[in-house]
Amino acid sequence: MTMRFYDGIDWPQAWYAAVGPQAASLIAADDWRAHLNQCASQMHLQNHSGLPLQFIPQEELPEGSAYEAHISATGKVPTRENLHDFFNALVWLTFPKIKRQLNALQSAQIATLGIGKSRGPARDAATIFDENAAILVLEDSEEGRSLLENLRQHQWQAAFVAQAELFGSKAEVWGFGHALMEKLVKPYKAITAHTWVVWADAPFFTLEWDAKRAWLDHQIAEKLLTHDLSTADYTPLPVLGIPGWWPTQDAAFYADTSVFRAKRSR
Repeated sequence: MTMRFYDGIDWPQAWYAAVGPQAASLIAADDWRAHLNQCASQMHLQNHSGLPLQFIPQEELPEGSAYEAHISATGKVPTRENLHDFFNALVWLTFPKIKRQLNALQSAQIATLGIGKSRGPARDAATIFDENAAILVLEDSEEGRSLLENLRQHQWQAAFVAQAELFGSKAEVWGFGHALMEKLVKPYKAITAHTWVVWADAPFFTLEWDAKRAWLDHQIAEKLLTHDLSTADYTPLPVLGIPGWWPTQDAAFYADTSVFRAKRSR
């Protein structure tokens, strides 16, 4: 049997929990691309201009056309047969509202500034979200705020060891960036996400997976409509430090200052 490019993915890993349900049907299909477009059609996915979303071979992207601008103008997402674009497609199926708004932001920046060596701060921030973000959902409580402060101050032992029990009950990390997911196919300790923080009331953590997913998709997309996205919005998170995301999270693991670095003084 011919190996497919996605056959080596360890789907039960925690970092694929966000896209796992959508991945299950794609990898079971005889033709993943045809099934992808079938899903997009059944879900009535659209770009920000209201055009139906389709996933097309990369070769159909006209020469000289910018990727994000093409999606904005046509609703067609150029998609190669590789892990990077496969994960990107899964995120479109999982968080379509967020992806739609990120495309709107990026294409608007391209229309204003064109394509150059520098993306500009707003497009750079949107690209970071698209490629490397993890969604950090925290309970809007004293404990949630304390955990975030420890993460922002790089107090890793306090966040990951002393407050380990908060993960799952008052804090959840949802993978989003497709480049981040691609790197985690072959995980290594230094992989670091840019986290986007979402505050939630306690009942959120008792919801079923799809209700959580839909709520996050709506809340973040609405925020991006009015928020001036910048690189200052993100908090770095060494993802294999998240309690339960790696098997050997002992004292020596967290003592590795090449990964769990102290916060730089200004």
